[in-house]
Amino acid sequence: MSRTEPPAPESPVHSARTPALRLMNLALHGLFFTLLGVLLVRGVVGGSLGAGGLATAGVLAAVYASGGVAERVRDTRLWAGVWLGAVVALWIALTLQHPEFCYLAFPLYFVCLHVLPLRWSLTAVLALTGVVVAAQASTPGGLTVPKVLGPVAGAAVALLTAYGYAALYRESRARQQLIDDLVRTRDELAASQREAGVLAERQRLAREIHDTLAQGLSSIVLLARSAEATLTTHPGAAAERIREVQDTASANLAEARRFVHALAPPALDDATLTEALRRLAGGADADFHLDGEPYPLPVEAEVALLRLTQEALANAVRHARASRIAVTLSYLDDEVTLDVFDDGIGFDAVTAPGPDSFGLHGMHERITALGGTLTVESAPGEGTAVAVSLPLRAIGTAESVPTGAPVAVVQ
Repeated sequence: MSRTEPPAPESPVHSARTPALRLMNLALHGLFFTLLGVLLVRGVVGGSLGAGGLATAGVLAAVYASGGVAERVRDTRLWAGVWLGAVVALWIALTLQHPEFCYLAFPLYFVCLHVLPLRWSLTAVLALTGVVVAAQASTPGGLTVPKVLGPVAGAAVALLTAYGYAALYRESRARQQLIDDLVRTRDELAASQREAGVLAERQRLAREIHDTLAQGLSSIVLLARSAEATLTTHPGAAAERIREVQDTASANLAEARRFVHALAPPALDDATLTEALRRLAGGADADFHLDGEPYPLPVEAEVALLRLTQEALANAVRHARASRIAVTLSYLDDEVTLDVFDDGIGFDAVTAPGPDSFGLHGMHERITALGGTLTVESAPGEGTAVAVSLPLRAIGTAESVPTGAPVAVVQ
């Protein structure tokens, strides 16, 4: 059958294919062919329909049915208008010869309202109504008030029904568009969450590699250079450095294996946080102090404090040229604090490490992800102090913060 829904917009609209709208289309086309069949039977039985009228009615039925098989009629407004013009012309010719066929005007009202643009559909409905009135004037008794009011009332009912149908179509289309938007938003949100997860995992691995493997390899390089420098003059010292290289390489190998299994740092496997920090401080010739009575902390907090101590000690040994380094771990009633101080050369806050200094920002991300704070105080010639505070109420419940956030550097 022909297209009897409002002309579709440029983009595809799935709502026009909903079961309710398809059922209404079938009902409309069924009404047309039912009325046409009843009128044909009545005309043939009554003898009022001659061969010419019967042929015209057959052509009308064939042309109307062609609208359902011709894709151009269903998909192109121009061809739909041509098809509708042919149907209306045949109906007018049949109605003027046999006024009883004016009843077909009612389904044709709907076809005009849905195929033509609004300004043309109203004109077409009025024209069809005029044809019906003219055909009624040729019937016995001439033109009477009921013969005028009947077609006008039918046109009014068709208009109201068609506008209700159009409202249902628009509502269905808007609902489908809303569903499509929700589905698209859900897919975009899922993709965004996946990307965020991938980014977070990359940042975690970058911090782990920097805080463990990179630091260990750097230590191996320094120890190897020291061993090479003392190999001929102090063989015993060189052998000691080589043993330290072996120990550091073994520790880095354990760290690499931990990445695969996503376990806690090996330094915490067989030791408490206090023992692990004391061991780190001893390896860097730093003093270690413990304040308060140690109590268990979440693994994430212990890993963060351990990694931060590694980074701070490495910076003090490699860059600060410090003669004294002190590490202080304090267990308070409502928080855990860690302070790493060195009396090295320090640095100027104006020329503090920028975004390319991954270590400082990596430390900040670890601490802020746990709801804690990190402060770095330094000045040229006055050393550097790194202070960390982890409130107990925030540990394990803080959400991650945006990466690249600035670190508080106090001059």
